[in-house]
Amino acid sequence: MNLEEFYAQIGGDYADTLQRLCNENMVKKFVKMYQDDPTCADLHNAALQQDWEAAFRGAHTLKGVAQNLGFERLYQVSAVLTEAMRGNKPLEDRSLLDAVEQQDAAIRRAISELE
Repeated sequence: MNLEEFYAQIGGDYADTLQRLCNENMVKKFVKMYQDDPTCADLHNAALQQDWEAAFRGAHTLKGVAQNLGFERLYQVSAVLTEAMRGNKPLEDRSLLDAVEQQDAAIRRAISELE
């Protein structure tokens, strides 16, 4: 799968990301780096431990990474999760975290299929 196909599969914005990062090699480099990013796992662990400050920080970080890489679906669900936990509020709706984890997993699967 090429980068355009990857972005189509994950519901991302390839054109905007390409414009921001200037060339396809840079986009591919940063997309592949996401595979090693621990932010979603850290967010999950913080939520399990009910460390709402760390969970908020993780959700906020993930939102920024998703926005910078043009991962629109992940950005949207992580933005909702971030706002739900703003002020270190406990996560009352587990489905918000589930949605983030589902998008993260879909992106990681698609990355493994990149050429």
